[in-house]
Amino acid sequence: MNIMLFHSTYGLRPAVHAAADRLRAAGHKVWTPDLFEGRTFDTVEEGMAFQDGLGKDELLKRAILAAAPYSERGLVYAGFSLGAATAQTLALGDDKARGLLLLHGTSDIAENASVDGLPVQLHVAEPDPFESDDWLSAWYLRMGRAGADVEIYRYAGAGHLFTDPDLDDYDAEAAEATWRTAAGFLETL
Repeated sequence: MNIMLFHSTYGLRPAVHAAADRLRAAGHKVWTPDLFEGRTFDTVEEGMAFQDGLGKDELLKRAILAAAPYSERGLVYAGFSLGAATAQTLALGDDKARGLLLLHGTSDIAENASVDGLPVQLHVAEPDPFESDDWLSAWYLRMGRAGADVEIYRYAGAGHLFTDPDLDDYDAEAAEATWRTAAGFLETL
């Protein structure tokens, strides 16, 4: 499988490289574009300030340019938090997308979004400060109306970015369950 894996608002950190290596070891081709051009951040606030300075349009442009050379191959779009939101936007706009793997995040869905049975898997903390229960319920319904085939996995008590071992949010048990479930998902695509 060809996977485009987008980083979180912390930037392209070791946890993203480790995730890509894990996916490569399972036989996948993985690209990890650096949308922040080498900048990484120690706090979510610093990362969000940088992201806000770039603007949504510039961030999306960088993501599209990173994915464009590979999209003809039929990509699985994946990402962490901000990267998940980016992956979702690209997957819903790419008729060759093979799947969407969302880790710790979702995004708004355009009213006219339409996919034909796109497989989507979301892994998110419960509760999650950025993904409220009401939001996730509405998101799930909108994704279904758009034609996606969605699975949601919730991890009680885990922090927002619970797969990143360098953050306080890290939860080893939830992270391992996420990667095990995601591996099975990717095998079905």
